[in-house]
Amino acid sequence: MNLRKQAGLSLSGFMVWAIIFAVGALVAFKIGPAYIEDATIKKHLRAIAKENPAGTRPDIERAFSRRTEIDRIEAISGKDIQIAKEGGVVALSAQYTTRIPLVHNISACMDFNPTSK
Repeated sequence: MNLRKQAGLSLSGFMVWAIIFAVGALVAFKIGPAYIEDATIKKHLRAIAKENPAGTRPDIERAFSRRTEIDRIEAISGKDIQIAKEGGVVALSAQYTTRIPLVHNISACMDFNPTSK
C-alpha cells in the first residue's frame, strides 16, 4: 500500500505568508513614489542639459521649474541644482533627502543624488 502525506499550506502558514506579503506591499507602496520621482528628476536634468548646452543659471532654473510644475515634483526646486561645465558640456546635479513615514514612529530616510550624466 502506498500511503502519501497530504502536502499544502495550512491556515497558520497562510496567515504568516499573508502578513509578510502585506508588510512588503505596504513598504513598496510607500517607498515606490520616491524612486519614481527620482527617476523623473534624472530624466529632466538630462533633457535640460541636452537642450541648453550653454545655458545660464536662470535659464536652467526656469526650464526645470516649468518641468517640475507639470510633473508635480516637490522634492527639489531649480535653486537646488548644481551646475558644472565639463569639457564644454553642462553637467547638472542635485542632492536631496526624502523622509517617508511608514508606520507610527518608523520612517524611511532616503538620500538621492540625480545627475544629468
